[in-house]
Amino acid sequence: MAGICSSSTLSSVIQRSMSMGVKDQGCVFSNFRTSLLVETHSRRTIPGKPLHRRNVNIKAEVTYVNADEAKKLIAVEGYTILDVRDNSQYNRAHIKSCYHVPLFVENQDNDFGTIIKRTVHNNFSGLFFGLPFTKLNPDFVQSVKSQFSPERKLLLVCQEGLRSSAAANQLDQAGFQSIACITSGLQKVKPGTFDSVGTTELQDAGKAGLVTVQGKISAVLGTVLVCAYLFITFFPEQAEKLLQFAPTS
Repeated sequence: MAGICSSSTLSSVIQRSMSMGVKDQGCVFSNFRTSLLVETHSRRTIPGKPLHRRNVNIKAEVTYVNADEAKKLIAVEGYTILDVRDNSQYNRAHIKSCYHVPLFVENQDNDFGTIIKRTVHNNFSGLFFGLPFTKLNPDFVQSVKSQFSPERKLLLVCQEGLRSSAAANQLDQAGFQSIACITSGLQKVKPGTFDSVGTTELQDAGKAGLVTVQGKISAVLGTVLVCAYLFITFFPEQAEKLLQFAPTS
């Protein structure tokens, strides 16, 4: 028939016209990406195989930097500092002009199991290291979202680097696209690197409890012993006379 292309002619037209729409042999080939259409003079269409697009979601990666690189992110790229430590460490020392949303909050639950755990904690970790008894902040992501848009560039900081990594993972899953963390946390930041607020240096904000007292005692005692050793070495006669005044049992 005059109005319809033969199958061999149609195949030939398709092969010659794969990259563009061409009119030939009384047929029209359309190369729309949504579908493959072949039109005849009688306005009949032969549907081809549709091309399906794949939606690919590109997941942002968390960037880990040292203290000097972190300063460049803040000064050059406009990153905002978000401190995710607990209240006690934040109050001892924090970077000036930073924001604070703790990943862990104090656990004040009064169920029997929590009371037992809190008692054990307070008599060991709390007493010796000054660590508060905490639990995961259930409102962490929502609190961050209420202050920042997902497009905001955030530099997360904590004391050792573990909490900031965990917080970065939560924010990444929540849609935040530009997140960075300081490797090993503020404990590796040298004094004077950032302008800070608080009663101690940023690197010492995690130290509390009896450990800090024992540390000072050990330092003083060590200094006394070193001085005594040097005195005996360089002034043996004077040292011997002093020892004569020491009480004997």
